[in-house]
Amino acid sequence: MASWCVRAVKQSYSVVASSSIIRASPRLLCTAAQQKSGQGSEEDQHAEQSAAEKGLAEEKGQLEDQLKEVTDKYKRALADTENLRTRSQKMVEDSKLYGIQRLCKDLLEVADILEKATESVPSEEVSSQKNPHLKNLYDGLVMTDKQMQKVFAKHGLVKLNPDGGQKFDPYEHEALFHAPVEGKEPGTVAVVTKVGYKLHGRTLRPALVGVAKAP
Repeated sequence: MASWCVRAVKQSYSVVASSSIIRASPRLLCTAAQQKSGQGSEEDQHAEQSAAEKGLAEEKGQLEDQLKEVTDKYKRALADTENLRTRSQKMVEDSKLYGIQRLCKDLLEVADILEKATESVPSEEVSSQKNPHLKNLYDGLVMTDKQMQKVFAKHGLVKLNPDGGQKFDPYEHEALFHAPVEGKEPGTVAVVTKVGYKLHGRTLRPALVGVAKAP
């Protein structure tokens, strides 16, 4: 009787344990599935994050390239604008300085005539009291020439009259001839046939000269 009771208890325990395992197994399967699903979600998140970071890096590189290109264009445009401003300012200054160039060239002819007129009067006739009218005329021409030279200097027009022995300068002188001249070094101005002029440092008309050369 006692042994039968023991067997009955064991059988009942086995049945209960089996039913418990059967009831618990869906929960175990669900938990395992959830764990596996969680691992998959983390991997997907990592993959999405990596793709997003890669996309942001590419976009950053593109933006940096665009910024560099725009900066270069801005610098070039700024340099071009500055160059244009400098050239425009230079043109305005040149127009102020050299705008009277044509007028000065015309006036040089008048100055040449005055100079030739005064040089044509013999010095003995000027110092003589026999012809006071000629002396007065001569003095008037000299005063006119001096006043004209003052006006020229006021506007930056300076006479080029190289002294004897000055070295020939092709930027200021125009050689009409070369000849051996006693007492003159080769390559120097021997004689001036017509004076020249400079306007604000720029040669407006070169002086016409004869240049000494070696015998």
